[in-house]
Amino acid sequence: MAGHNKWSKIKRQKAKTDQRKSKIWARISRDVTLAAREGGGDPAMNAALALAVEKAKAENMPKENIARAIKRGTGEIQGEDYEEATYEGYGPHGVAVFVETLTDNRNRTVADLRHLFGKGGGSLGKSGSVGYLFERKGMIEIAAVGQPRDELSLFEIVAEAGAEDMQQEGDAYVVATPPDLLEAVRAALEQAGVEIAAAHLIREPSATVALPDDDARKVLRLIERIDDHPDVQAVFTTLDANEELLAALSF
Repeated sequence: MAGHNKWSKIKRQKAKTDQRKSKIWARISRDVTLAAREGGGDPAMNAALALAVEKAKAENMPKENIARAIKRGTGEIQGEDYEEATYEGYGPHGVAVFVETLTDNRNRTVADLRHLFGKGGGSLGKSGSVGYLFERKGMIEIAAVGQPRDELSLFEIVAEAGAEDMQQEGDAYVVATPPDLLEAVRAALEQAGVEIAAAHLIREPSATVALPDDDARKVLRLIERIDDHPDVQAVFTTLDANEELLAALSF
C-alpha cells in the first residue's frame, strides 16, 4: 500500500497547486455517471456510486454537477456513452504499468496510450501481460491526528467491518480492505465520526522494483504523462519510488 499512498498524496498536492480542477471534476463526473448507469442513481443502494459521490464531495464538486452526472448515468438526461477499459504495459527497465480508463472511444485511447508508452521508453502490452502482478484492494486513508478515536479504537472499528489491515504511514492511517468491503468499512468509520481523507479501489503490486533515482525518474515521468491523459482514471506500477523523489518531480 505504501507506494500507492505516496503517489496519491503527491497527486493531491499537485491538484492543489495547479489549475486542473476542471479536469479532476471531469474524471470524477465520469465515475459518477458510470456507477449510476450500472447500479442505479441511489447512493444508499449503490456502493460504487456512494464512493464516487464521496470522492466528488472531497474535491468540492458542486452538488448540481454531481446531480447531472447521476442523471446522465440513469438516462434522465443525454450524455456520452463511457465504458471502462484497462491497459497493461511496461515502462523503462521493465517496470510493470497497469492503466484504468473510462472512455467513449477505445480506438483513440489505445492509440494514445501506445504513443505515450513508446515515447516514454516503454511499450504497451497485451491483456494479461502484467495484470497478474497486481491484486485488487480497497484502500482508505485517515488522518492520524485530530480524530475522535485513538489508533486501537480505529483498528477495532475497521477490523469488525471486514478490513484486512491498518498501518500508519507518516501522518495517515492506511486501511486495506477486500474490494467488496470497501464501502462497508468506509460507512463504519463515518458512523463512528471518523473523517476520511480518501477511499479508493486500487491495484496493489505483489512485488515492487527499486531503481536508481535517474532510472526511477524516467518511469515516473511516463506515469505522469499517462496519468495526465483525459481518459485515464488511475495508473498503478511495480516501481518502488521514495517520497522525496516523487515530491521532487516538476509537475
